[in-house]
Amino acid sequence: MSVPTLSADTAPTAPTATAAPVRPGAPAAAGSPVADAYARLGEVFPGLGVTELGAGETAPRGAGWAAAARLAEGGPDLDAFLAWDETQVIRDYGTRARPDVVAGFGLHRYAWPACLLITVPWFLLRRVPRLPVEDVTFHRESGRMAVRTTTFACLPDDPAAALPGARVVPDEEALRAEVRAAVAEHLEPVLGGFGPRMRRRGRALWGMATDEVVEGLWYVAHLFGEERRAMRELELLLPGSTRPYVGTAAFRELTGPDGESLPTRDRVSCCLFHTVRPADTCVTCPRTCDTDRIAKLTASAAS
Repeated sequence: MSVPTLSADTAPTAPTATAAPVRPGAPAAAGSPVADAYARLGEVFPGLGVTELGAGETAPRGAGWAAAARLAEGGPDLDAFLAWDETQVIRDYGTRARPDVVAGFGLHRYAWPACLLITVPWFLLRRVPRLPVEDVTFHRESGRMAVRTTTFACLPDDPAAALPGARVVPDEEALRAEVRAAVAEHLEPVLGGFGPRMRRRGRALWGMATDEVVEGLWYVAHLFGEERRAMRELELLLPGSTRPYVGTAAFRELTGPDGESLPTRDRVSCCLFHTVRPADTCVTCPRTCDTDRIAKLTASAAS
C-alpha cells in the first residue's frame, strides 16, 4: 500500500504549514452525520485532519490551501500545487522527475485522502456523503481538508435517515453504487485538470482512481483493525464491471517465509516512481515480482 506524504506528522521532512485554521485530527462539526467517521479517521491517522464547514462558513484560503475546484481547472492553482511535488522529489531523491511523473505524484497525494472522505464514512457508518469539488479544500503540506457536507446516502434502518439531506437507498448494493457515484462525481473534474499534465486520458486515469479508492481504505482499515473486512467490502465495491472505474480490488494472498499469509494486490496503474528510483518499486506495483513483494512485506511487518 502506498501512503502519500500528507503532513509533517507523517513525514518529518515536509515543509511547515503557513496557515492553520484547521487542526489535524480535529473533530468534525457536531451533529454531522459523518462526523464520527472523520473523528475516528483522525484518531488512527493523525496526519490527515478533516473539518466540516458549517452553514455560512467560508472555506479556508491563503498560503498552502488548494480548492479542489481550482485544481480541476488545471491553471495557476494546479501549477502551485505541483511545484511542491517537484521540490519534494529534488529534495528527497536528488534528481528531477519528468513533468508527467510530478503530476502523477500530485494527483496521488490529492486523490488518496479525497477518496477517504467518502469511503471511510461508508465503511464505518454506512453513510455516503456527496462532496463535489466545490465543497472540498486541501492543505496538502499539513494534511488538512475542509469539507462541506450537505447530502448523504444511508440505509433505511439508519437513525440518520430522518435527518435533513438524507437520501435513503434500499440495500447494501445500492449504497455501494452511491459510493462509486460520489467518488466519480468528485474525481472526474479533478482528473480532467491533472490528466493533460500526466499525459494520460480516460481508462488510464480511471485505473488510477480505482487504485486510490482501494489502497486508501485498505490502509486505514488496517489501522482500524479491520483489514480483512475492508478487503471483502472493496471486492464487492469494485468487482470489475463498474464504469468508469477500471479493474477490480485485485487482492490476493502470498505466503511468507514462516508460512504466514501476506495480503497484497496488483495495482491497475503505475505511479512511475521507478522513473525516479528504478530499483525501488512499490510493493503493489505490477512491476514488482512476488519474491520482492514477500521480502518487502516481511521487512515491513518486522519493523
